[in-house]
Amino acid sequence: MTHVPAIELNDGASIPQLGFGVYQISPEDTADVVRQALEVGYRHIDTAQMYQNEKGVGQGIRNSGIDRGDVFVTSKLNNGFHTPEDARRAFDETLKALEFDYVDLFLIHWPLPTLYDGDFVSTWKTLEEFTKDGRARSIGVSNFQVAHLQRLADETDTVPAVNQIEVHPYFANDEVRAYGTEHGIATEAWSPIAQGKVLDDPVVTRIAEATGKTPAQVVLRWHIQRGDIVFPKSVTLQRIKDNFALFDFELGAEDFDAVSGLDKGEAGRIGPNPDTFDYVPS
Repeated sequence: MTHVPAIELNDGASIPQLGFGVYQISPEDTADVVRQALEVGYRHIDTAQMYQNEKGVGQGIRNSGIDRGDVFVTSKLNNGFHTPEDARRAFDETLKALEFDYVDLFLIHWPLPTLYDGDFVSTWKTLEEFTKDGRARSIGVSNFQVAHLQRLADETDTVPAVNQIEVHPYFANDEVRAYGTEHGIATEAWSPIAQGKVLDDPVVTRIAEATGKTPAQVVLRWHIQRGDIVFPKSVTLQRIKDNFALFDFELGAEDFDAVSGLDKGEAGRIGPNPDTFDYVPS
């Protein structure tokens, strides 16, 4: 079995640095795909209420025969449930869907600073309740900018264990990552291959050819060497296997720097800007 490094979080928990994401995997396919990922060797699954496939994640883990305690499971709060009372109900629904009595990590999915009178602080304080009763082993945030993180630091007692943000070679998001490093917040990278856009980049394809690896493996290895937590998603078994095969090679300094040099700053962002994003599912 391939050894996946673990990242120690600021609350003493540890998380496998490589996980499996289930964003945009249909609810009816999720259980089988999660089971396959666990058979390949993944022990970290990332889902969310808005993905509508938490039930399949729980079922896939049970179908795998692997002990619940050996799988790190993350879910995230739906944007429509930020008020404390709604957040409590939504968290109960997550545990019910997964059929677990706890999650390893629960995140505020988006800060939504233009909604809820700009109040994500009361939402965060509600997540603190879930750690106190043991139903969330760790809590964190997703898509929080530096100003959002600083507000939590100024107004609450708990430092997020992680911040899950858009990160890939075209958008390194280094300002937010640097704040996380300074304050002990681990960075998780979503959209790690820029929805495939970076895979045809000549720099990436050159390195892939030279190393005998796929372009996706090169980019994911870059993330690993940066120290970020990453969870690629695929429904194809061979790609699930390929994305797991990141620990039998290393990028040399020149290749690593070449991939890092692809950063386009804000122009490279492909997802919504967290300062203005205000989507709430109907």
